[in-house]
This record gives sequence, C-alpha cells and structure tokens, in this order.
Amino acid sequence: MLKLNNNNQFGFTAIELIVIIVFIALIAGTTVPMYGKFQASNNLDLSVTKTVQSLRRAQVLSQANDSDSNWGVSIGQEQILLFKGTSSTTRDINFDEIFDLNGNILVSGTQDVVFEKLTGEPQTFGSINFSSNNNETKTVTINEKGMLSY
Repeated sequence: MLKLNNNNQFGFTAIELIVIIVFIALIAGTTVPMYGKFQASNNLDLSVTKTVQSLRRAQVLSQANDSDSNWGVSIGQEQILLFKGTSSTTRDINFDEIFDLNGNILVSGTQDVVFEKLTGEPQTFGSINFSSNNNETKTVTINEKGMLSY
C-alpha cells in the first residue's frame, strides 16, 4: 500500500511574494516615464500632420477655384481652422472646418496662411513652429510657391 506524505505543501513564501512585487514595481517605474515621452512626441507629430494636411487641403481648394474663392488656414493654440475667404476674420463661416490640437503643444510663427485662387500660392509664407512639453520641436515651412517642408 502506498502512503502519501502530507508534509509537501505548495505555494509561495512571503519573501518570494515581496521579490515579485518589487520586480513589478521596477518595471512599472521605468515604463511610465517612457510612455509620457512617447505620448508627448506623438501629440507633436499629430499636430504637425493635421497642420500640413489642412494647408494642403486649403491650397488644393484654392487651385480648384472651389466656390470662386481663396481658401486659408488659421492655426491657433488649440485648433486649426480651414476657412473660405481672404482672411479668417472675414471668412464665410458656413464652410469652416475645425480640427483640434493638443493643448500641450505650443504653436508659434506664421499663424494665418491664405492661398490665391487658381495658382495656389500663399499670400504669406514662413515657418510654423511646434513645441512639446518635453522640449521637442518641429517646424513646418511654407515657401513663396506654396511648397511645404517639415
């Protein structure tokens, strides 16, 4: 007859549990700051992409002479406004397209760009600068022919 020994117990000791908890805390402590940097970098990239797409859309609408009008983009701290008209203050609000920007991105430089009908050349040109809270910056440059580089 076979006897079973009841002294064999399975489980974790308190020391093993503490080691596992410390290990998990170390992993979490190193990944959280990296996630914050990734998120800030991603927000910066999204802001630049939205701006470039809006500028290109306004240029194409102007070149196509859509609604027989100029089209432009006004870039603020928290939004991008694509508008129909010769300026953002005298625009036709029925054609506005608004895109939100992340509030943690600081925008500076050229704020309003209006494109000429048919040619698509900008009335103003220059650079739009974007800065994130982790000191990363990106620049979108518009030359006198309407070419964008970023």
